[in-house]
Amino acid sequence: MPVQIVVAGALISGTTLLVAQRQRPPDLAGLWELPGGKVAPGETEAEALVRELREELGVDVAVGERLGADVPIGGLLILRAYLVTHTGGALHPHDHGALRWVHAAELNSLDWVPADRAWLPELAKRLGG
Repeated sequence: MPVQIVVAGALISGTTLLVAQRQRPPDLAGLWELPGGKVAPGETEAEALVRELREELGVDVAVGERLGADVPIGGLLILRAYLVTHTGGALHPHDHGALRWVHAAELNSLDWVPADRAWLPELAKRLGG
């Protein structure tokens, strides 16, 4: 079975990062994450991230550089984060319980999806923390 790439977007505005609270699956509900989703066949990672953030948040983004290292999950998924810039649309949690802007000092106090914790040191650096 091929490895599935899952992309996540780090939307940073000034010294804050947008985080999203998961509603599902039950074992991840209530935890915070960088929003994103699976890359579909025939899609580039950037195209998938643009599509996912439009579907989940109602915003258009420009995809920038990679953030941190790949995070393998269970042998079949590779989680990959990118910096993204908001280019249009109004934020709305279509697929999440809540959205929140957080500062570097708040990163470690959030109840993160375990895989996304790998990026916290790099995110803190990017936020000036």
